[in-house]
Amino acid sequence: MSATVSFPVPSPHGPRTVTVSYARVGSGEPLLLLHGIGHHRQAWDPVVDVLATEREVIAVDLPGFGASPGLPEGLPYDLPTTTAVFRAFCEALELERPHVAGNSLGGLIALELGREELVRSVTALSPAGFWSAAERHYAFAILMAMRQISRRLPLPLVERAARTAVGRVALTSTIYARPTRRSPDAVVAETLALANATGFDDTLRSGTEVRFTDDIPGLPVTVAWGSSDRLLVPRQGVRAKGVIPKARLVRLPRCGHVPMNDDPALVARVILDGSR
Repeated sequence: MSATVSFPVPSPHGPRTVTVSYARVGSGEPLLLLHGIGHHRQAWDPVVDVLATEREVIAVDLPGFGASPGLPEGLPYDLPTTTAVFRAFCEALELERPHVAGNSLGGLIALELGREELVRSVTALSPAGFWSAAERHYAFAILMAMRQISRRLPLPLVERAARTAVGRVALTSTIYARPTRRSPDAVVAETLALANATGFDDTLRSGTEVRFTDDIPGLPVTVAWGSSDRLLVPRQGVRAKGVIPKARLVRLPRCGHVPMNDDPALVARVILDGSR
């Protein structure tokens, strides 16, 4: 079921109250799910039911995305702040070192939570932060174009396009290798989520200099990459393995940047295996 929680987060000017929207379902060891930039927690819907058979799943809207309001004044949209937000979020929900899985930006955050020893395992699906300068520039240009298109398209046009296979391909083929598998309602909802994400611009700006360069010793880490990822190219997974030598590197055949919809059974199995 959907819920919200508010909690204080430290800032240089004193604590600030952050509110986060999330959905919680299932039973077992807790598993936190973090989506990518411009998306929302519903990106995980294709795998949640399977995960919830073995885990207590907590799917979160990042601050400034989905149903979560933006960060209050005084808190920047950078990685240290986001890490502090999820440290406080876990404390507020009494989640003691949950497993975490993240996609894209969420994968980067998941790795940072692992580096800070705040979680018991990390599964990162096409995580940000392992790019070259040229690859980052390319990815950011694509993301900014997607954002502009989502904000310019009238809702009736999006709804009409989403009802056709050709329209779903046009709207989502950048992130899905099999865009026709996405339901029309889901395509409309995520197009609106991208258009209305109040945290998008600041989050993208804060990522300009971000690189993940630290090992995560003593923690189970899985890095999985879609073989058809058009946003963060698969060779970045090899770099991730170089940074985190003991990580399990998994190839996701015929999956795009957001693989949960392309092959739900495979992605759910990768996450469950990585969170034993």
